[in-house]
Amino acid sequence: MAAEKKVPVILVTNDDGITAPGIRNLVEAVKGLGKIVVVAPDKPQSGMGHAITIGLPLRLHKVTFFDDLEIEAYQCTGTPVDCVKLAVDKVLHQKPDICISGINHGANHSINVIYSGTMSAAVEAAIESIPSVGFSILDYSLEADFTAARKYARLIVEEMLSKPQEKHTVLNVNFPIATPEEIKGVKICRQAYAKYEEDFIERVDPHHRKYYWLTGEFVNFDEGTDTDVWALANHYVSVVPVQFDMTHYKLKEQLEKTWTIVS
Repeated sequence: MAAEKKVPVILVTNDDGITAPGIRNLVEAVKGLGKIVVVAPDKPQSGMGHAITIGLPLRLHKVTFFDDLEIEAYQCTGTPVDCVKLAVDKVLHQKPDICISGINHGANHSINVIYSGTMSAAVEAAIESIPSVGFSILDYSLEADFTAARKYARLIVEEMLSKPQEKHTVLNVNFPIATPEEIKGVKICRQAYAKYEEDFIERVDPHHRKYYWLTGEFVNFDEGTDTDVWALANHYVSVVPVQFDMTHYKLKEQLEKTWTIVS
């Protein structure tokens, strides 16, 4: 008798909060590919990066937001990284086969990957030897059209589940604002050198105390045609393999040769 095929376990999280349209669209996109469990923040956590909660208790509650899809779901008072940690230790009691994060409202291309709670959740999973993907769409609107994103998110998850993945695999996937017909395909890219030229607007509150509001303009300094920013501007889905080892190996070799204090 042939062995029964193992059903993959898919952990879903995000940083926009468990009620955000993006996470529901991601769950709908991968439904049927395995046993799906959602563990996500109870409120928006954008820009949290890889923060973890160490000075406050964490609370984890089962919720009914996905009952119509017959999906088990929990909300957590912590950060996206907290959600991944708690999911593995207290909900699944095992490592899932894959962790997917998003779909984030707003792009996580270029330097945004550093600040992104969406991507930090995916990176945390990869640190724990769980292959992972962070998904984002350029559209910040809660009324964003996720039709194309759902299609390509499913294709990417199917691709990853179809063959063994290196245990620390983590992919940063971004979707352009486009219909499925307008998207030209998928590009494996590098991270562009692009960032926000930031400005802090100074204002005064009713008590005559100054406060500041962060704003800025996104500027692309990279003219390459192999970057995530270029791909998105040209209606491609961008896929950037990223890593949590931040060692600058070329500089390491240079310092070993040039620093006189090195033993």
